[in-house]
Amino acid sequence: MKMILKSTALALLLSCSLGHAMGGAGAPAGGGAAAGGGAAPAEEKSSFNIILTAVGDKKIEVIKVVRDATQKGLKESKDVVDAVASGEQIVKENVKKEEAEEMKKKFEAAGAKVELK
Repeated sequence: MKMILKSTALALLLSCSLGHAMGGAGAPAGGGAAAGGGAAPAEEKSSFNIILTAVGDKKIEVIKVVRDATQKGLKESKDVVDAVASGEQIVKENVKKEEAEEMKKKFEAAGAKVELK
């Protein structure tokens, strides 16, 4: 009897951690909530990645902003800014919305183009 309870508890734990991929008793409740509300897509993101897409004319100013944002040294900040020529670069990850908006304003003031994803 204890073995059955342990296996049931393990199945439930796995089911929850895998997002109800295993089905079972939890699957209909999860499916019903997603189908009924539609509130999940309306939730705002709480953390963002700051992505530098273009540098602009004021390269030195952009390097300073990258340096302030990442707490990296001058060479590392310059390398990030230089790498934008070959493609967009993630400056900072998992930033709160308020901080991300503030950093975006700083980058735009320096002449850079930034995306928040």
